Amino acid sequence: MNLEDLDLGSDSRSITRHRLGHIYLIGLNRVPKRNAFDLDMREQLAFAYGEMERDPEVRCGVLYAHGDHFTGGLDLGQVSDALQSGKGGIPEGGVDFRGFYTEHRSKPMVCALQGWCLTLGIEIALATDVRVAAEDSRFSQMEVGRGIYPFGGATIRFPREVGWGNAMRWILTGETFDVREAHRMGLVQEVVPVGTQLRRAVEIANSICAQAPLGVQTALRSSLRAVREGEMVAAAQLVPEMVALLDSEDAAEGRQSFIERRPARFAGK
Repeated sequence: MNLEDLDLGSDSRSITRHRLGHIYLIGLNRVPKRNAFDLDMREQLAFAYGEMERDPEVRCGVLYAHGDHFTGGLDLGQVSDALQSGKGGIPEGGVDFRGFYTEHRSKPMVCALQGWCLTLGIEIALATDVRVAAEDSRFSQMEVGRGIYPFGGATIRFPREVGWGNAMRWILTGETFDVREAHRMGLVQEVVPVGTQLRRAVEIANSICAQAPLGVQTALRSSLRAVREGEMVAAAQLVPEMVALLDSEDAAEGRQSFIERRPARFAGK
């Protein structure tokens, strides 16, 4: 099945889910509100991440948005009172799409962006692994202009991803920047024509899915460990995790495919 064969618009939920081979497509779908997040949408996105994590056939996720815009960020009129009263946590069975409050997902996530990507949208994108943006993408971390601050991870990940000065330039002013600036900083890895961002994200996800799933997941886990716990903690696990992988069926298949000079057929075992 190809991407064009899926009826992505047939799902009326605020967060859509579709399987495409080994890829799990998650779509933001509150189009009349520019995909701004209310509490239900936040909860449903956490559930979708949990479903992706538990599906043994899924090797990679793709996060994208229906309509002309990725997201207008939080629907403050709907969410602020709930957050102030302590609501809006991660529901049971969900996985934190920001990667902080539950066990981190083990599968890579590619993100496709277009139009406005505001506040929480930048933070959600920063919590993915590879980001593709359409040429019309525009960004703003504008929370300081609303009397609050970025509390979904931008103060942690933005400086790490793009450098201190670049991050502070946009976090502290709340100003808008375009896709060229996002690409220059490394906030996005590729810029593509409008309307092709999802297709390109799926192409990258397919490339990931063609690799050995256990190797991909171990590489992601090792990289996250280095960021979260430090290089020496991660280094201590490099050889033990490699030894464990060498005992896998996929490692044997990788060696055999090399000897036979053919594409490997990995099973994730």
